[in-house]
Amino acid sequence: MVTRILMVTRNLNLCAVLFVAVFFAGYQTAPAQSEAVQQQDSLYHRLGGLAPISVVVSDFIDVLVPDAFLNENPAIDAARQRVPAPYLKYHLTSMVCQASGGPCRYHGRGMKESHSHLNITQREWDRMVVLFKEVLEKHKVPAKETQELLDIVDSTRPEIVVSR
Repeated sequence: MVTRILMVTRNLNLCAVLFVAVFFAGYQTAPAQSEAVQQQDSLYHRLGGLAPISVVVSDFIDVLVPDAFLNENPAIDAARQRVPAPYLKYHLTSMVCQASGGPCRYHGRGMKESHSHLNITQREWDRMVVLFKEVLEKHKVPAKETQELLDIVDSTRPEIVVSR
C-alpha cells in the first residue's frame, strides 16, 4: 500500500512539473516573440504557405501558356511548345516561395538568361500582368499581398522586357 501511495505521489509530482513546463513554454522571451511575429508576418505566411502559392502559380501558368496574344510572339509560342507547363510551375512556385520569405530556394536560370531569346515586349509584359492579377483576384488574394506580389514581379521586368 505504501508503495502504491509513493507511486501516485511521484506521478502527481511529475504531472505538476510537466504542467509547469508546458504552461511556461508558451511564454517566450521578447526577441523570440519578435522573430516569430516577423516570420508569421512574411508575405509567404500571409499567403498561406506553399500549398496556396502552388495552386495560384498552377492556375496562372494554365492561363498564361495558351494565351493567344502572348503566343502571337513566335519565340514565346515555340518556348511554350518546348518547355512543359509542370516544369514552369515548379520553378515559378519555388521562385515565389523564396521571394515571399518562404523556405524554398529557386535553382533555375536567371531572368535575363531565361527570357532574352523570347523578345518580350512591354505590351506582352502588360498582358502577363493582367492575367496574373485576374488569377490573384480569382483566388481572393488581399490587396496588400497582391501589391507585394506585383512589386516582386515588376522587379524582374528590366531583365525580361526587351526594347522594341
